[in-house]
Amino acid sequence: MKINLATSAGFCFGVRRAINIAMETAKINKPVFMLGDIVHNEEVVGQIQKTGIKKICRLSAVKKEKILLIRAHGCSRGTLQKARKLGYSIIDATCPMVKEIHAIAKRLENDGFKVIVIGDKSHDEVKGIAGQLKTKAIVIDKPENIPLKKIKSIKKAGVVVQSTQNLDKTLEIFDILRKNIQEVEFHNTICKPTRAKQNEIKIMPLKNDVMIIIGSKTSANTKRIYEISKSLNNKSYWVNSSKEIKESWLSRAKSAGITAGASTPESTIREVVKKIKKQ
Repeated sequence: MKINLATSAGFCFGVRRAINIAMETAKINKPVFMLGDIVHNEEVVGQIQKTGIKKICRLSAVKKEKILLIRAHGCSRGTLQKARKLGYSIIDATCPMVKEIHAIAKRLENDGFKVIVIGDKSHDEVKGIAGQLKTKAIVIDKPENIPLKKIKSIKKAGVVVQSTQNLDKTLEIFDILRKNIQEVEFHNTICKPTRAKQNEIKIMPLKNDVMIIIGSKTSANTKRIYEISKSLNNKSYWVNSSKEIKESWLSRAKSAGITAGASTPESTIREVVKKIKKQ
């Protein structure tokens, strides 16, 4: 069987950078904490936990010097302010591309625009973007969930996008916003690695009998890659590791396309390739 591995498969710059910062921070002889996981991948989370960095659900007053490591997805201004007030030292591993979205959102608000975020309402990155603002942002995840009554009352809006959103869905949402708001300033803040992954996944399912998408079920960008692939090739399968691959998926396939989300380690990708080669 021919195996075709996507050139964009695996870690993006922001994830690799965040992991490297976490590993270096763990070497400091002080307690290190995170509000959640460094990225959305169980294997990576396990590696980080082994370094001694602890995941916490809430901030508490600091008696001894402690470090709060900000994850790749970023956080709100309120979280940073509270952490500093409670005595934490801050080490920021937020993806630079996400930081750029923060800056754009704040600039839009300062210029008098109502900020609209296209993204998953419960996602950490979206919460961090909305959390940069003094006023409440409008978050839209799907075209069918646009609050038209509220939208039509806005005179001018500034739109930013979660960095891992589906471009086609984003443009569909923006088209509706453009038709219902008098003045709209649109910033396509979907990051380059996401665009590269989505461009490849629009072609690969059409050129391969089977598609294997590797990544955690908690990964938003992996979910979108899978959704695009499935819409083009029904024999698209989403796995977290090589253990989940079934022989029946590959029994009659002459070619298998493989890609992976932005937080999937290279070691996991290699294991999947190795298992498929044995079929």
